Amino acid sequence: MQSYKEALGCLKDKLGFAWRNEDFIIQALTHSSFTYENRQDGVINNQRLEFLGDAVLELVVSDYLYRYNMDWDEGELTKMRAAIVCEPSLARVAGDLELGNCLRMGKGEERSGGRERPSILADAFEALLGAIYLDQGLECAGRLAVQFLMPVFKDVFEGRLERDYKTELQEIVQQRGNEQVQYVILKEDGPDHNKIFTAGVFYRGEIAGRGAGRSKKDAEQQAAKSALTDSGLINGL
Repeated sequence: MQSYKEALGCLKDKLGFAWRNEDFIIQALTHSSFTYENRQDGVINNQRLEFLGDAVLELVVSDYLYRYNMDWDEGELTKMRAAIVCEPSLARVAGDLELGNCLRMGKGEERSGGRERPSILADAFEALLGAIYLDQGLECAGRLAVQFLMPVFKDVFEGRLERDYKTELQEIVQQRGNEQVQYVILKEDGPDHNKIFTAGVFYRGEIAGRGAGRSKKDAEQQAAKSALTDSGLINGL
């Protein structure tokens, strides 16, 4: 594997611009396990940038889909966006960029395969977009996001979709009218840098499914999958 410095240099080359403040890219590639093991140094992890990048990503993908085909209705746009911004798709793009080699990560997380873990890679890609947005602005962040996501866009347009259980569940529920489901994180296990989340999906005040994952998004997807396959509440609709 490349050294951290070599990997970071390759990533900068792929991005194709000079950073005004390189602290942003360093923070974007700093996993919480690294800050946990270096608490005394005051290192900042990438979780806040991930939050920002998630919003940038949703806007950019929504805009691209809206302009790509004016005949798609809201339901079609929503389903395609969900397939594009889901964890497997983002982890795929992060893998193409080799973000795993660029991450500052705690030794324990690295030994457990953290550099290849989809949830960590997907979060790192979102954090990177947040960092680019802060350093270069929305136009640059949007252009690069579309560029790197283009293989995913093509797969979605050609019908090779990753299943998005949350969207499928919501569509089934809405057949009953303007009804909604609600996702709740029921518990969190493990240290901050290596948590397992358990989510529940509730319908009409009752729990319809449970699921666990290494990210809240994954846990919610697994809960929706459980509701679709195992729940009498949903299957009886």
